[in-house]
Amino acid sequence: MSRAAGIAIERSLSPVNYLPTASVEALRFRAKCMTAVRRFFDEWGYVEVDTPVLSQDIVIDAFLEPFIVPQTFGGKDYYLQTSPEFGMKRLLCGGLGAIYQLGHVFRRGERGENHNPEFTMVEWYRTQDDHFAQMQVVEDLLHVVTQLTAAPISFPRPYRRTTYQEAFQRHLGIDPFAANINDLQQAARERGIVPPPSLSEEDRDGWLNLLLAICVESKLGIERPEFLYDYPASQSAMAKTRTTPHHVAERFELYCNGIELCNGYHELLDPAELRRRNAAQQAIRLQEGSPPLPLESRLLEAMEKGLPPSAGVALGFDRLVMLLGGYSRIDDVIPFPIERA
Repeated sequence: MSRAAGIAIERSLSPVNYLPTASVEALRFRAKCMTAVRRFFDEWGYVEVDTPVLSQDIVIDAFLEPFIVPQTFGGKDYYLQTSPEFGMKRLLCGGLGAIYQLGHVFRRGERGENHNPEFTMVEWYRTQDDHFAQMQVVEDLLHVVTQLTAAPISFPRPYRRTTYQEAFQRHLGIDPFAANINDLQQAARERGIVPPPSLSEEDRDGWLNLLLAICVESKLGIERPEFLYDYPASQSAMAKTRTTPHHVAERFELYCNGIELCNGYHELLDPAELRRRNAAQQAIRLQEGSPPLPLESRLLEAMEKGLPPSAGVALGFDRLVMLLGGYSRIDDVIPFPIERA
């Protein structure tokens, strides 16, 4: 039996498993953080929205598994949303210009010290912004939440901004844009990294992700929060790309003490390109034995009519509470993790 499985059984059989795993103090601090987040966005003119948690549309990601609710309505399968992104972008197409949402999202198979299959996300979008403008919004948000909650942990400003290329050069001594796949494999071998069996020899992004996860991420945001930006274009997800100085995706992630807190995109506007990316992600899913997801969506219909230029950010609210409150596990800041739900 694995350690994780043993912990799960121990929790489920505990005589006090009806009680929350978070302390009363932690739950009160969590509530203060929620109030502070809403106050920040309300005062900056964002409109709070509430999109469906259950939808027949879903983000197609090769490495995110949604919960499927079979034959929910009209004989169709619906999905618990892994992100409110599709619904929120449809609202942008409908005329709203600055929106935010604080709610629950769901991802199968995610459980650990920093993960629970059901968790709380803050997601927001503003038209006419790029990803650099939203980096500043993130920094301002964390500062305001820290001040309003009198959080025991605060982050020095300004936050560091590091390109993906700079991070690899600093912590691994390689250029991720110039290195070939043999160089990446050699870098892994030199550091004693054993790749998972599922990682193929030809998967360049897979090797980059492996090196990032093991050799780079833990060193980011140690002295102060650190934005990692300008990822390879092959890792663009739903972000725009540009070709100078390299072919990069206009996206970022923020790290605090080696923990990823949020990610942001200068949003892709081209529905044809999104269809191409969806097909590529679907092909990977099928190759890995994952079930196919619907390629068409109401978001694509809306994008055909025109998604305004915009940037958006998704921030893990539970992780924010952990970091600001000095807690070490997600179970310390949510009332009922999956074993007690």
